[in-house]
Amino acid sequence: MARIMALANVSGRNLYFEHHGDSVGDEPPLLLISGMAGTCQGWLPLQVPEFSAKRSVILFDHRGVGESTDTGEAFGTADLARDALGLLDALEVEKADVLGSFMGGMTAQELALLAPERIERLILVGTYACPDEKRRMLLRHWSELVQKGLSAEALVYTRLLWTLQDETMEQSDLIQSMIDFYREQDAPFSTDLFIRQCRACSEHDTRSRLGSLPHPTLLLGGRNDILTPPRFHAELSELIPNSHRVTLNYGAHLVMLESAEQFNQVVIQFLDDKR
Repeated sequence: MARIMALANVSGRNLYFEHHGDSVGDEPPLLLISGMAGTCQGWLPLQVPEFSAKRSVILFDHRGVGESTDTGEAFGTADLARDALGLLDALEVEKADVLGSFMGGMTAQELALLAPERIERLILVGTYACPDEKRRMLLRHWSELVQKGLSAEALVYTRLLWTLQDETMEQSDLIQSMIDFYREQDAPFSTDLFIRQCRACSEHDTRSRLGSLPHPTLLLGGRNDILTPPRFHAELSELIPNSHRVTLNYGAHLVMLESAEQFNQVVIQFLDDKR
């Protein structure tokens, strides 16, 4: 099975990407777009093996993360969408299925709006069309914590409290392995970049534009998600014409980890359904 790890030139900047698996028939590749404060490596253990057995899978690091160039400039989710489109251009991908979680889901919305002809199917995981005041306040709080010198490990603990359900938090070995995973990555992004990611998520707003999306869209999340509760997907469902919601009973914001098998099955079934 093919695996490529390389840098793509996108608007004069390096964007780190990985390409897993081989093309199967006329199936478009699946582009995975990560959330905030992490690298694309998070998809590797549980999603990439399953998805790449069915089709080719492309994942990448957002600007400023890992080996992807950081210009130091402020950006919004529309800018991140232009990065994703530039990657598809660099890889000569005419059309792709797209899956994005949280900030990646916001980026996926903007990508579908920017270049609807380049998207086949859209999967939005644990995300929103626009944050409410509580989410804006939380994002400001996270920004202030890192500005005051909160350690990378403490930031991970803070985020896990918002992204895992209670049952998962009881699994001390799993929690420690997640802490170790982030520690081994040696904080692949700067404090300033994290603050800019928080601002991009806080300022995201596609409510007035999503009605134009023609793509079959899956809204997938965990019932116990407190960062992006199911009501945010209910709003997305009302705004996106050809969409449907699937809420998994077990799982919170990191439902792709907590209910990985069911999550993967739902995604694969949606991608295979050509009706």
